Amino acid sequence: MPRNMARPGRKGLTTERAKNFKGTTKKLINNYLVDYRFKLIIVFIFAIGSTIFTIIGPKILGNATTEIFNGLVSKLSGGSGIDFDKIGQILLMLLGLYSVSAIFSFVQGFTMTGVSQKLTYKLRNDIAQKINKLPMKYFDTKTHGEILSIITNDIDTLNSNLNQSITQIITSICTIVGILIMMFSISWEMTLISLVILPISGLIVKTIVGKSQKYFKKQQDYLATVNGQVEEIYGGLNIVKVFNGEEKAQKEFEKANSELYHSGWKSQFLSGLMFPVMNFISNVGYVGVAVAGGYLAIQGKITVGNIQSFIQYNKQFTHPINQIAQISGMLQAMIAAAERIFEFLEQPEESETQKGKIDISNIKGNIEFNNVKFGYDENNIIINDFNAQVKEGQKIAIVGPTGAGKTTMVKLLMRFYDVNSGEIKVDGHNIKDFTRGDLRRLFGMVLQDTWLFSGTVKDNIKYGKENATEEEVINAAKAARVHHFIKTLPKGYKSVLNEESSNVSAGQKQLLTIARVILTDPKILILDEATSSIDTRTEIEIQKAMDTLMQGRTSFIIAHRLSTIKNADLILVMNHGDIVEQGKHEELLAKNGFYAGLYNSQFDVESD
Repeated sequence: MPRNMARPGRKGLTTERAKNFKGTTKKLINNYLVDYRFKLIIVFIFAIGSTIFTIIGPKILGNATTEIFNGLVSKLSGGSGIDFDKIGQILLMLLGLYSVSAIFSFVQGFTMTGVSQKLTYKLRNDIAQKINKLPMKYFDTKTHGEILSIITNDIDTLNSNLNQSITQIITSICTIVGILIMMFSISWEMTLISLVILPISGLIVKTIVGKSQKYFKKQQDYLATVNGQVEEIYGGLNIVKVFNGEEKAQKEFEKANSELYHSGWKSQFLSGLMFPVMNFISNVGYVGVAVAGGYLAIQGKITVGNIQSFIQYNKQFTHPINQIAQISGMLQAMIAAAERIFEFLEQPEESETQKGKIDISNIKGNIEFNNVKFGYDENNIIINDFNAQVKEGQKIAIVGPTGAGKTTMVKLLMRFYDVNSGEIKVDGHNIKDFTRGDLRRLFGMVLQDTWLFSGTVKDNIKYGKENATEEEVINAAKAARVHHFIKTLPKGYKSVLNEESSNVSAGQKQLLTIARVILTDPKILILDEATSSIDTRTEIEIQKAMDTLMQGRTSFIIAHRLSTIKNADLILVMNHGDIVEQGKHEELLAKNGFYAGLYNSQFDVESD
């Protein structure tokens, strides 16, 4: 699947297991759940209370049945008959028990929901703060889909499973223990008959699950394949149509869809067998209990009402066992999700190495690169020995073939990455002596890839200076030659934009980002292919505005079109991570070296 493709959610058909179940559980309890211990105690107490009151109910109902049976027998023998007052008292008691049980259940459910929601609220905040503290190299190793999955799927899995599993574990265990006690109190013989059914049921469930699991896994795999194909094809539908690839795409989809159908059919069929098979075994158990109960009733060892109560308990007994089996899967999924969340939260953060507070208001913009060495991977160095002196107010062009290290130097300058060795200085201060926030406030950057968020035009321009006045915003837009376009929008500066706005061209988006930089009035400018998305006529206009903007400011211009940087004060020519030439445009052409070769090759291509 392509790296930029969103991946299917983690909520698959198979249970994902945690690598360290015990360790992650301990972290979840000690780092998060401990803050809600008093509420969890309330949940524990009320869950037990609700279960106890529910368990007692069938026994009391059995007493009412016995009273009715004895009354009928008494009536046939010429006695007083059914004592309706006593039956009414029993039923009122039963109603009271069930009412109290419902109240207890409501309290524990309400409390547990609050705990799970507050926990996920805290985790989302922790993740949001963590994202802003992580180094850029972390995001180089992860897709956007993987990080998004942690914030959405993993948090939601933890939330829903935590809310259900804790209360279900408590109630299921209490129900099993309570029902066993009640069943033994009625008849140990009938209880043993019921227990014999359990290993038989367990063996059948294990066999069915073992058979169906491989098909569930296969179904999940092909579901991911189908989702990936659909997203890939619809994402590049225009390319598919241009190259007449519809038939090929259809065949590939049909193949994957066919595999998904067959694996889905088998998995669903096998899992669907579980209920009727279990129901059959349970009915056999009921027959055994009924026969034994009748035999014991004839001998006078058990009442009719107790037989009824026991059958109810017997029906209820398998339910919490099934719940525990489901909970084990939920717990595995929950801890696996928590494990991924904790792994993300424990990632090393960007280190602050500042030695003291530097007043950035006095920074002029003198920059030195001294013996800079860097590689995204320490075993693969791409900047070998970079040296350069840049004076305040100079316009510096960085040129070179693809992969020469041009953009990398800018990332090092802004401390998106730290150098392996050497140093970069701004006005004599090592950039590591600044806080990252203060350092980046010195820079204004316009990238080749534009970024607009969902909001008004005004808010997008004000992104780097929230307290800007409306007049300042308009002046910045005029300087970027985008004011006229904004006025043509239905609501002008209040028009809402987003990254997919159909009424904003790529060039207009770039102009808006340039206006954003102009408004911040930075000490140092970085223009990384800033005019690549703008047509020739617009480029001429914006170049004039940029020339005005760059006056008095140190500016770095990364450009592939060498014709746009002829008036640069200094051109740094890079190749394989080193400066191979430097000087002004005319000087470099006169040398007839690497730069001249690049320039002439572009001129030849443009002439063709």
